[in-house]
Amino acid sequence: MMSYELSHLEKKTLIALDSLEGEATPSEITRKGDFDEEAQVMNSVSWLSSKGLVEVEEKEKRTYSLKKKSIGKKDLPERIALKFLNKKGGLCSISELKEESGIGKKKTGITLGWLKKKNWARIFKKDGKTCLEITRKGKKALREKGKDEKLIIQLYREGKMDSSEVDEYAIKNLLSRKEIVNEDITITRKIRLTDEGKEIIKKGLEVRPEISQLTSDIIRTGAWEEAHIRPYDVKAFAPTRYGGKRHPLRRELEVVREVFLEMGFTEIKYDFIQPAFWNMDALFIPQDHPARELQDTYYMKKPKKIKVTGDVVDKVKNVHENGGETRSSGWNYKWEKDEAERAVLRTHTTVTTIRSLAENNQPPGKYFAVDRNFRSEATDATHLSEFIQIEGVVMEKSANLNMLIGLLKEFYDKMGFDDVKVRPSYFPFTEPSLEVFAKYGDDFLEMGGAGIFREEVTKPHGIEHPVLAWGLGLERLVMLRLGIDDIRIPYKNDLEFLREYPLL
Repeated sequence: MMSYELSHLEKKTLIALDSLEGEATPSEITRKGDFDEEAQVMNSVSWLSSKGLVEVEEKEKRTYSLKKKSIGKKDLPERIALKFLNKKGGLCSISELKEESGIGKKKTGITLGWLKKKNWARIFKKDGKTCLEITRKGKKALREKGKDEKLIIQLYREGKMDSSEVDEYAIKNLLSRKEIVNEDITITRKIRLTDEGKEIIKKGLEVRPEISQLTSDIIRTGAWEEAHIRPYDVKAFAPTRYGGKRHPLRRELEVVREVFLEMGFTEIKYDFIQPAFWNMDALFIPQDHPARELQDTYYMKKPKKIKVTGDVVDKVKNVHENGGETRSSGWNYKWEKDEAERAVLRTHTTVTTIRSLAENNQPPGKYFAVDRNFRSEATDATHLSEFIQIEGVVMEKSANLNMLIGLLKEFYDKMGFDDVKVRPSYFPFTEPSLEVFAKYGDDFLEMGGAGIFREEVTKPHGIEHPVLAWGLGLERLVMLRLGIDDIRIPYKNDLEFLREYPLL
């Protein structure tokens, strides 16, 4: 490389770096080279690095501190609950925990989650109540604090700690809770001359003003005749330009919509907030089912109740209690209307399809929904507390299981997956039921559930013909189509990921 191919600022950077014995930080180069700002140095270093004249060494340093000093003096909510549980003889109801432990109603759900995650207590049903019982691990925890609690005490004493000083599992645990620990990331850089850079400097560098871009004034005044104009290198590195495009989730959602519309389906929508009646009771989910607990379902404070009326309420009640007009014997318990009127953030879009079928109970009917749902569960690589479900139903006189499997395979074939399989499963509102799997690498990833609505679901609405139903995960479909292994990635809004994901 000839020295004249270097810009004025690049030459200044090399000369400053050479006078600093070939290695320095950006701030040292800024001072030594008398630059106006460090950004000029970093821009020059970027170009010099692409030309092989310098190399950049980056080191990341992470430090941790408590968000509030007072956190170090308090027990974590799950320890408060554990002590309360021990005080109660190792057994108490969730309502007692909520009202008497001092945790507060808002933190009860989170506390239960941590008790379960740490295996300090087990949750079970007894005499119609949800109860907690201390475990062997919980009894041991009464005598010794966990790694995360010990780390909180260390941070309280030290004020700030380096990543090399903290337990990796404990800090990851605390960071997931968001309100406890601050994480500060500092990146330090060292710029170093390469052998090629040293050779360029030996040949001599002449630093003089130059023109890198012609303007109308330079041309009009004739200044260009006496100025040094920097040669233009058509092979030089240039930054990639990214045009605007849809977010990957929105794009995939639209593709799914188009596929169902092509297959002759009608799109349907309903509100996120629903009475438990439509979200669960109308789907023959018993009122003591675990899915109705606080740790699985989000219940509303305002509105706390949504009234349900009409003959359908009595019909659903009878189905639950004794099977009603169906061949079923029901769940054999006393059905409570108050429980059915509790307002919830819907846990699945099946609530949308059953309401549509109740309003249009004569065949043929083909409906779909692609919309958000909410469940109180821990977020990980394959699960989200807020997720998008692909819901569909077909009501036809001759509908059967073969037709359902064929529809699902046709949908996935149109989405680009020809390796799809199903296996028997169980859901409270379908019989028979099945799960759908699509090929992911060397294995198969579960995509969702499907089946034929039980007559306990359809009869109360006057539906006399078979109804095929399915609920599939959009995010898992996106994982397969974009080749990612973490369901959270599309929601992180990482600019690099959003810029580089394929248009088609």
